Amino acid sequence: MLNFGRARSQSRTNRSMSLGGMDYPDPKRKNNFVGKILLAATLTALCIIMLKQSPSFNTPSMFSLHESGVTHVLVTGGAGYIGSHAAFRLLKDSYRVTIVDNLSRGNLGAIKVLQELFPEPGRLQFIYADLGDAKSVNKIFSENAFDAVMHFAAVAYVGESTLDPLKYYHNITSNTLVVLESMAAHGVKTLIYSSTCATYGEPEKMPITEETPQVPINPYGKAKKMAEDIILDFSKNSDMAVMVLRYFNVIGSDPEGRLGEAPRPELREHGRISGACFDAARGIIPGLKVRGTDYKTSDGTCIRDYIDVTDLVDAHVKALQHAQPRKVGIYNVGTGKGSSVKEFVEACKKATGVDIKVDFLPRRPGDYAEVYSDPSKILRELNWTAQHTNLQESLQVAWRWQKSHRDGYGTPLVMYS
Repeated sequence: MLNFGRARSQSRTNRSMSLGGMDYPDPKRKNNFVGKILLAATLTALCIIMLKQSPSFNTPSMFSLHESGVTHVLVTGGAGYIGSHAAFRLLKDSYRVTIVDNLSRGNLGAIKVLQELFPEPGRLQFIYADLGDAKSVNKIFSENAFDAVMHFAAVAYVGESTLDPLKYYHNITSNTLVVLESMAAHGVKTLIYSSTCATYGEPEKMPITEETPQVPINPYGKAKKMAEDIILDFSKNSDMAVMVLRYFNVIGSDPEGRLGEAPRPELREHGRISGACFDAARGIIPGLKVRGTDYKTSDGTCIRDYIDVTDLVDAHVKALQHAQPRKVGIYNVGTGKGSSVKEFVEACKKATGVDIKVDFLPRRPGDYAEVYSDPSKILRELNWTAQHTNLQESLQVAWRWQKSHRDGYGTPLVMYS
């Protein structure tokens, strides 16, 4: 090993000499020092040459190259409830998947599940990034060869949007613009946009068709509609293939129990009614709060179209398969029938086997009385129809995951019936 220090026993004649207040370095020591520098430089150069000759040094990432027969899909928000299920379906169907998520709402545990299920090189990569950071997003697009984008990333609670509207306009509308700009800059031509029925607001007629006027009544729906408008305006002067999916209330989970819904504790109050039902059944909260019993519906509670997450991601994959350059497809993704909140609660009680306590409270700001879809267009054009339409059965599947993952994506427990 080279010794760059100086031994304590070094004789004084090897040190610099001082004459008349001036230091004169020993020429032997100077030559030794220069030699060590040259040796270090030579060793560094040899290391670089050896690394460059290594097969893996010059091999680009599989994600950075377009590969014949392989479709590389960027899934934004892929650590979230719906995004993770979509990524799982894409991976099962042999797509190459890159997930980008800032984990503000998503779960790293869902990413780990996917990585364990698909460990092969070139199948799945996860990038921790915020879509609000345009520089980071552009870097991601420059370093990866995407064929399509499935854009799920969004905050998505109606109640929260009324309390913090700026968060929703920034996270949904502004971030979508950032994604579009990077797609345009890097020639990515296919976009599957995950939108919402909230863009329709409270229509006068039911069921909702794709031609129903969009008059959103809360910041969540307004932000999504703004994002849709930006996408549609951009697509008019490009050869982009665009599919916009407006879906309804999502329930259920992976039938084989690998993925589920695990919202952050601080967001439970704003979350989906299914999550609240399960929390009440598990005793995490004392009971279920039903907001609004005076709507103009059969039993006074809101009516919604509940779509199973398995069906929803199937619609996204079919949209990707049917996407065509210079064409825009807009589709409602629902079952075509509505169920009231009271009916939902009864189904949840049966699914969990728990007599959940229910408290009836005043309406929540931004809610609407009745929303359900007419899904005939997506059946006609994409040959898609919901397969999991039994409310109780979808809730039973989701309940199994909830029971076996009491800490969400923390430590899974053994599943039991």
